[in-house]
Amino acid sequence: MRKRLVVVVFMVVAALIFNGCGGNDKSEKRRRPVPKRPSASTGTKPVATAKAPTGTAVIIGEITFEGKAPKKWTKSLAEEMAVESACFAKYSDDPISDSIVLGKESQLANVFVHVTKGVPTNAKYATPSEPVMIDQDGCMYRPHVVGAMAGQEINILNSDGIMHNVHALPEKNAEFNRAMPKTNNTYSHKFEEAEPIFPIKCDVHPWMGGYIGISNHPFFNVTGTDGKFEIKNLPTGTYDVEAWHEKLGTQTQTVTVVDGKTHTLNFTLSRS
Repeated sequence: MRKRLVVVVFMVVAALIFNGCGGNDKSEKRRRPVPKRPSASTGTKPVATAKAPTGTAVIIGEITFEGKAPKKWTKSLAEEMAVESACFAKYSDDPISDSIVLGKESQLANVFVHVTKGVPTNAKYATPSEPVMIDQDGCMYRPHVVGAMAGQEINILNSDGIMHNVHALPEKNAEFNRAMPKTNNTYSHKFEEAEPIFPIKCDVHPWMGGYIGISNHPFFNVTGTDGKFEIKNLPTGTYDVEAWHEKLGTQTQTVTVVDGKTHTLNFTLSRS
């Protein structure tokens, strides 16, 4: 009887020791540490984009030239174009350089007028869906100066039916040099960064040149032969407006505008 009791006690003690040494999987699982979740990314937060302010103020003005234009600015291109009969054939009069174009009362064409200060730097304006057009016609870029918004499509045409190439020379955006034979008369391109003004040229015809201004807002315009410009939809505020010309440099004026009103801002550019 005593031997049986000893055996039973031994078996109970052994069972308790076995369970206490990890035989219970559930207890072990409860004791295992729970892995920590990875922390959220601590990368740089994107710059907040403000809603583009809208307004109803308008700036109008006229650009005029003061002084006498040097002959080299209005020189004939007949001799140079004579080597390319397809160019020369498009002119009934003597083709003239388009580096400076004046109206009847010294109004100045091809002036890029744009707001340089006063527009919120983090405002995002919608990119126009309508493309800007540049034609190579009569071996000249027409228009000679254009403005576009960053990301806006620019369509470059070749109406001459001869070999041209468009060589864009921006500093912030990527440079490109695109051959345009008569069988490839359209090329489309977008400049993604704002860049006030940079040249384009044709390496085939060295007298061909033009300029493109890229803006991150819609407040810009280019004058025609009447020298006039118009900048619309400005909100109430104070702005710096710059007039740029390839030969006459830049001039800046400050203007305060009010919603619903039209404000006049005239510029006079000279060789000095």
